[in-house]
Amino acid sequence: MSVRTAAAIAVVAGVVTTLLPLSATAASAAPAADDHAVLRTEMGAPVPSGPLTRGGATETFDLTVKNPTGKAVEYKPWMLLDPKGPSLLDENDVVFKVEAVDAPATKSSIGQQDGGWQGTFSPSAKDAYAGFDIPANGKMTWKVTIGLGANYPTNNGDFNLTATSHNNSVAPGGSDSHLFKVDPQTKTGELKTWFKQVSSGKDGQEQRAYLDLNYQATGDGTFGTALATELSLSHPGEQDADFRLQAMIDGRWQDLEAKDSRYELPRIAKGFGAASGVHTQPLRLSLGKNTKLTKRTTITMEAEVRQAEGNTWPLMTVPVKFPLVPITEPAPTEPTTNPTTPTTTTPSPTPSATSSSTVQQAVATTTGNSNVTTTGSSTGSLAATGAGSSTGLYAGLAAALVALGAAAAWLGRRRRTNA
Repeated sequence: MSVRTAAAIAVVAGVVTTLLPLSATAASAAPAADDHAVLRTEMGAPVPSGPLTRGGATETFDLTVKNPTGKAVEYKPWMLLDPKGPSLLDENDVVFKVEAVDAPATKSSIGQQDGGWQGTFSPSAKDAYAGFDIPANGKMTWKVTIGLGANYPTNNGDFNLTATSHNNSVAPGGSDSHLFKVDPQTKTGELKTWFKQVSSGKDGQEQRAYLDLNYQATGDGTFGTALATELSLSHPGEQDADFRLQAMIDGRWQDLEAKDSRYELPRIAKGFGAASGVHTQPLRLSLGKNTKLTKRTTITMEAEVRQAEGNTWPLMTVPVKFPLVPITEPAPTEPTTNPTTPTTTTPSPTPSATSSSTVQQAVATTTGNSNVTTTGSSTGSLAATGAGSSTGLYAGLAAALVALGAAAAWLGRRRRTNA
């Protein structure tokens, strides 16, 4: 018996309400008291003997339940299958049928509670989770048929089948089991999933954490369905983090939208196995502008991996923790040149005597040359002095002074004539 099956049997009294549907718990009586855990199960040798094949012949064995006490004890059958390999079994992956030999007419069914494969049976005249009353110092016998469906996972191998009860009526250590071999024999492996933090820090104006989520299968065979992964994010406190999660898809970063606070990653195609190597999904996370986090915070990212179809109970859950810093607003950019002086509308003051003399000196300098020099031109224009358009002003002032001199000479001649 495997450790997992033994543990399940040991705590069946406490977990039966989680392993069975609500309809089952409603129809079932409360777990028997410890003094009623007295029954023993015995499994006969399967016929024909030999390994099972996918879609091949089935095998049968006798299941006998004995009651060594002096009063009747209710037995609620529970056949637990413990597969070897990473795939979870769908209800059609294993053939299961039960017929009464020395017992009331019987009907059987298959369940998948908590992702495990389990077979149950009950009296045909009662509901699916009713029990059989094993008489005092008596027994009941059934013929159980077991086989493999055509789609039994290729990365799973042999399995144990244990006969116990879901009302805790089988004595401790009283559950029988049998190992069924599967042909062809395979080296069973496992699915490994892990995070690797690539980097964390400022990327442009954002603080980002870069992570790789890696998958690797070992052993023979492949997964018969695609693998799906959902991510969840959490942090201490109640502040809104405003997570921005992106995944590298088709060679570019694409936003992942949360549905019920979970982010779904692209699926890994059916047929993933050891030959596929390591499958890596790059991720990056930052805090959006609406985050209420104001300081460096430890973020927990959790990846839940499951089969995309059939039995979708989680195969594994992998967490990782890393720090993240809120977005920092960029500092205001300093101007590269001095601001332009605002234009004033105040009238210019009247030139003072000093400014007048300056203008005069300029005019004198400009008009003091009897021979005007030209540079690079035969038009007679004055050479540029760096004053720009002031050259025209000086020329105008010079003409005015010449006119004033002519007027003064004319007035002098008139005074002399009048005298």
